[in-house]
Amino acid sequence: MRRVRRRDRHGRGLRGPLAPPEVPISLTRAEKFDDLVREEVQRIVAPWRSELSGVEFAVEDIPEAVPGAARVPLAVTRTVAGVPRVVVFRRPLEARAGKDGKGERELVRLIHEVVVDEVAILLGLDPEDVEDPEEG
Repeated sequence: MRRVRRRDRHGRGLRGPLAPPEVPISLTRAEKFDDLVREEVQRIVAPWRSELSGVEFAVEDIPEAVPGAARVPLAVTRTVAGVPRVVVFRRPLEARAGKDGKGERELVRLIHEVVVDEVAILLGLDPEDVEDPEEG
């Protein structure tokens, strides 16, 4: 008879999670990215709330492949059922931010730039005017 090996060799069963679910360490990379995008969108859209009331913001992992495209888009604005939707792509932004010690700061900067650019396109303004609406 063959003996079945178990991972919990002392018969104690599976251990619980290392951190409670509400602690940032327990978030996946995708969840952290979603939170970063949500924070940037809230901050950037706040002065333009009435103009952007019908706009949706979303996160996807990767863009659809476009044959012959020279560059991978970091974000795109689509119209779905008559509603504009800004889609930010996680994997290209993470790849561009890099894995070194500055990776998260660079990722936040890139997310900020991408969201500002897409909002500027929607509003028909320069990105500088979207970043600082008081001056524009």
